[in-house]
Amino acid sequence: MAKPKRRFVCAACGSVTHRWQGQCADCGEWNTLAEEVPATVFSQKHDLSSGGRSIQFEPLDKPGEALTRRTTGLAELDRALGGGLVPGSAILMGGDPGIGKSTLLLQAAAKIALAGGSTVYISGEEAAGQVRMRAERLGLANAPISLAAATSVRDILTTLSGMEPPALLVIDSIQTMHSDQIEGAPGTVSQVRASAFELIRYAKENGVALVLVGHVTKDGSIAGPRVLEHMVDVVMSFEGERSHQYRILRCIKNRFGPVDEIGVFAMEGQGLAEVGNPSLLFLSGREQPVAGSAVFPAIEGTRPVLVEIQALIVRLQSGATPRRAVVGWDSGRLAMLLAVLEARCGLNFSSAEVYLNVAGGYRLADPAADLAVAAALVSALADKPLGADAVWFGEVSLAGEIRPVAHSAIRLREAAKLGFGSAFGPGEASAKPVGSRFTALNLLPNLVDRIVGEP
Repeated sequence: MAKPKRRFVCAACGSVTHRWQGQCADCGEWNTLAEEVPATVFSQKHDLSSGGRSIQFEPLDKPGEALTRRTTGLAELDRALGGGLVPGSAILMGGDPGIGKSTLLLQAAAKIALAGGSTVYISGEEAAGQVRMRAERLGLANAPISLAAATSVRDILTTLSGMEPPALLVIDSIQTMHSDQIEGAPGTVSQVRASAFELIRYAKENGVALVLVGHVTKDGSIAGPRVLEHMVDVVMSFEGERSHQYRILRCIKNRFGPVDEIGVFAMEGQGLAEVGNPSLLFLSGREQPVAGSAVFPAIEGTRPVLVEIQALIVRLQSGATPRRAVVGWDSGRLAMLLAVLEARCGLNFSSAEVYLNVAGGYRLADPAADLAVAAALVSALADKPLGADAVWFGEVSLAGEIRPVAHSAIRLREAAKLGFGSAFGPGEASAKPVGSRFTALNLLPNLVDRIVGEP
């Protein structure tokens, strides 16, 4: 790097000299020369305040062309997306291996292609023959999908630039793509970030709906740099247990619609089938009333879903340390609820093992499930079944109060539609129009008295 020249500037007259001296040669003042540190060669090369082209600003209220969403042909996928695919959007879909991400995207691409839209499916993990074999198993072999097996981003963009921009571009998966401008193997942080940036830029410039399939780590989060989720417009998670038939497509981030919307699918021999009424799926097998079972009307986005919460209490005779096992709910919240039941209601769970399960492998994060969990725990402890036509919802505070929750009317309307004749919840929900008999509960001891006191 070239060494910058030293400059001395007179504070009185502003004259410049390249060596220091006691008296200024121009104005004759003494001790007025001071060294000025010039810009280094590095800073001169990296000064971004000039040399670029000016950008054009537009007013926010300027009328523009409205973007028209394209439906995928799968109503549950459109619901999770907020109404369909937005042209020029980038979607990141993550999920466990073998959960059905490729199957879902292949079905969506086939439906768009059969409806007249051009689709491109690029697989970096499977050969073209393997994808074709899966399409034949799904009954989609006649879909006019442009299929390719490639991993080079340069090859992909060169090919796409020579053809008409497709309506849908699927990259399966982004961890297998690599750019020859970046050092490192495919899947590294720099490769994933650079490959995603080039593909997203192509989608934005050409109005292509881009879907990137992402791998997940062992704790369920999307692998790769966190900046990948910031770069895309929509982040979706495909969840479910392999031992269960159902799959849930959950929207985590959406710049064009609401978040927390879900789409429910069932894995069948012919691929993923849509589940229009998931409540019937999660409530199947409730022929006989059993102690420790309560029905909770959950809210997923704008959709009410009725799920069954099951509790089991096992008394220990040996004095061993009891277990607390939870599936589908927060274990910390269960410990808090047990403490409230012991402190406010006088129930003893310290010498018993407590097992809690959300039926069907469903995962709950709604605080309104507190009352349903409490009802299931009290029912299991007293060995008394709850009403088969009752639903329970409400948040429980540390003081034992049952606090109001959001969307009470929607929960009650869905329960009445499925034939549940009674509902229990916070008192504020009783004033809203419902289609079933509602009983207000203000304190947790009221719940215990109702369950234990029933014959």
